[in-house]
Amino acid sequence: MTHQKAVFALVLFAGVLVYWMAVSSLTPESPLLKQNRELRSNSTGLRNIGYGGLTAAESCRPKVPGGKTVLVTGTGGFIGYHTAQVLQQRGDGVLGLDNFNAYYPISLKRARAAELERKGIWTLGADLNDEEAIRAAMELCQFTHVLHLAAQAGVRWATKDPHSYVASNVGGMVSLLEAAKDQRSKPRIVYASSSSVYGLNTKVPFSEQDVVDRPASLYAATKKADEMIAHTYNHVHGLALTGLRFFTVYGPHGRPDMAAFAFANKITKGETVRIFQGPGGSELERDFTYIDDIVQGCIGAVDHIGPSVKPAPLKVYNLGNRQPHKVSEFVDLLERYLGKKAKREYVPLPATGDVLKTHADISLARAELGYDPKTSLDEGLRRFVEWYKDYYKSGLDADMLAYQPL
Repeated sequence: MTHQKAVFALVLFAGVLVYWMAVSSLTPESPLLKQNRELRSNSTGLRNIGYGGLTAAESCRPKVPGGKTVLVTGTGGFIGYHTAQVLQQRGDGVLGLDNFNAYYPISLKRARAAELERKGIWTLGADLNDEEAIRAAMELCQFTHVLHLAAQAGVRWATKDPHSYVASNVGGMVSLLEAAKDQRSKPRIVYASSSSVYGLNTKVPFSEQDVVDRPASLYAATKKADEMIAHTYNHVHGLALTGLRFFTVYGPHGRPDMAAFAFANKITKGETVRIFQGPGGSELERDFTYIDDIVQGCIGAVDHIGPSVKPAPLKVYNLGNRQPHKVSEFVDLLERYLGKKAKREYVPLPATGDVLKTHADISLARAELGYDPKTSLDEGLRRFVEWYKDYYKSGLDADMLAYQPL
């Protein structure tokens, strides 16, 4: 053995030893580690594990004749949490999946998953790239549909941790579709795209017919990649795929990196709210869309997607509110319902991937999915603040006090 090979072998052995010591130190074994260890053995392991008496098999079993069996990825997240409940309440069987990453406080994600569990929805703690776990879940539940909402979210954070976006949004999408294409009865798949794919486009309102090849952020590029990957798996493997381009979603149990939650935290703590400005002091505008309306669109997509049989359907829809508002107007309403003035600072738009304006043309979703958003920004923010005040009636917890979105 050459000197270089000997050094390499020594370094490799040392790395394996350090890894083994780190893993072996995780005692007592956490429920999540135990769950995933048992899961990898076979789907029988998944059938028998759960919390509080609830098992994965029970969770994904439809409660009404003809009910769907749906894998919802991202049930620890905002949209997944809300949509999973509506699916289950109408009688569908639902199994969740989430890796509970630390992009924002995990305590909020865990609280969502715990609430779902109390309502009979079990969340498998696994990463999208854990293809063994996904295959075991598919073998157990025989999903008729997948609602793929899990992703590495956030436009600005992609400038800090770009590889997480490629791993989750691109690699995770491929892992999920690879597992789906090999099922005896291939599930129909609805997945989250984003309004961010419109990038530097200036024609408004944004239409699904617009060319989207100028992303303004890596996040947007990964979501555009998802749409192209969907096209490939539809063409080659006959998977039915529908992409949903969400426009700035807000509401109760929202994401603390997004405007409603982030600004409410800043106002509550007496910190400065930064409002970005474009060229010439122009203000950013967003097509803010309330969570209940987005859930209606997700359910409509699940109900209207055709079978995964060639020639399988391939669709993309905008889900927005079709009424853009300036960010200052948004802050005005938050002040009214929080009962406290914001300390505002207007700053130039940083080069982190934000765009000047979003505005959805929702005519296609209205015609084909029955999508009809009804919640005004005023009413939506009133409901959000009502939830926020109740959820944090004892004050912001330590995780949220320490959290500082980019």
